[in-house]
Amino acid sequence: MTPTFAAVGLAVADMGKSLAFYRRLGLDIPPGAEDAPHVEATLPGGVKILWDTHETIRSFDPNFTPPTGEGRISFAFACAGPADVDRVYADLIEAGHESHLAPWDAVWEQRYACVLDPDGNGVDLFAPLSS
Repeated sequence: MTPTFAAVGLAVADMGKSLAFYRRLGLDIPPGAEDAPHVEATLPGGVKILWDTHETIRSFDPNFTPPTGEGRISFAFACAGPADVDRVYADLIEAGHESHLAPWDAVWEQRYACVLDPDGNGVDLFAPLSS
């Protein structure tokens, strides 16, 4: 199965300031989310926008440094299942793209991996561990 574009992720230094900004643009963000380490909102058409604090990202990527200049966003693609995450990741690496995080079983119950696109943006691959 071909991966499906599912989400855009933002790494944020201050969750409250970021959420306030996007609320002003009309995004429906859950009340009280300012203190959460991870927040999601579904955009028209079903694509999600995800916010993660720098601390949250460092919890699974200890080498994370906040982005500067270009390459400030990441994209996330839903895969059919855990094996598909591994297959798509391997295909991209074999095609010469750079790995950022090899596939692993994340504590949030997903198989997860990250590859860098040609411009250095993170492209996450994920699937539920159980269907």
